[in-house]
Amino acid sequence: MSLRTRPSALPVPATDWRSRIPISRVPQPREDRMTATWRLARPARIAGALALSQTQNSGGWFVAGASGDVGRTESVARTIAGREVVFWRNASGELVAGPGACPHLGALMDRCPVMEGTMYCRWHGLAFSERGDTTWSPYAALDDGVLLWVRLPTAGEEPTAAPSLPERPPLTASVAAVISEPGLCEPQDVIANRLDPWHGSWFHPYAFSHLVVDDAASDESKLVVDVTFRLSRTWGVPVRAEFTCPDTRTITMQITEGEGAGSVVETHATPLGVDAEGRPLTMITEATIAYSDRPGFRVARWMSPLLKPGIKRTAKRLWVDDLDYAERRYALRRRGEFPG
Repeated sequence: MSLRTRPSALPVPATDWRSRIPISRVPQPREDRMTATWRLARPARIAGALALSQTQNSGGWFVAGASGDVGRTESVARTIAGREVVFWRNASGELVAGPGACPHLGALMDRCPVMEGTMYCRWHGLAFSERGDTTWSPYAALDDGVLLWVRLPTAGEEPTAAPSLPERPPLTASVAAVISEPGLCEPQDVIANRLDPWHGSWFHPYAFSHLVVDDAASDESKLVVDVTFRLSRTWGVPVRAEFTCPDTRTITMQITEGEGAGSVVETHATPLGVDAEGRPLTMITEATIAYSDRPGFRVARWMSPLLKPGIKRTAKRLWVDDLDYAERRYALRRRGEFPG
């Protein structure tokens, strides 16, 4: 199959049973019958798209985890961009964030009790509210219904009132699942991995096949691809998707045609700090927000507690491979050996 043509398996309007069943018979080709993509995945091409993504203003906002990571009865402390940050919820359930060290004697305020929206330091009981005081000032924070965000003072980023949230399907009609994986790399290595869709069919043959980048519809600000999501070596679901970067640490894939149109996968790369050897640590947080306008999807939403573990397993399996890619890219850059 030509790399510059769309796969014939992409669903087309129909009035018979084929319009109601999104699965197509698309046999998985052997490697010796696949078209090599290395000529299209040019290092300069990927670098140009990455450079453009790094000009986006993130507004100082960082993803801190999934919405369910912070409850109402206990605080959670995390390190983000080298800063200790504590999170809890006020009496209304809204997210509160601030410096993670107690101003009294420096205790890390992790797993502190929270009562009626007030957090109490575990060492000596110093109380903290969302309003702060002369010794402790909160950070701007947001729970968008899927992910937790915090805004930190960051050099080179003009603060914004809210993060640049990508377009999402209605959450009340979707199934959302979030995974997190740490990596020894920088956020740019995570974004670069996703800006190389050409590796999908070769590096993830268990998940993707027949992947074609539509050059006519793509540019450095977006990549449009036709791809088949594998269900087995014989059957798959062909879709059309678009990759974009709404900020420097985020890349999204939105299905624009085919089954699940409107669904989105958000990949967020949050710098944590450095390890004992001075290597950068990055947390990859990926949110899959699945949606379909088919009447049967209401049943899927009802069964979401059973579906989410499967979505998470699939995402984690992909990131086992993609972390190898991102970490290898960082290691080569660190040694000055990265191609291009």
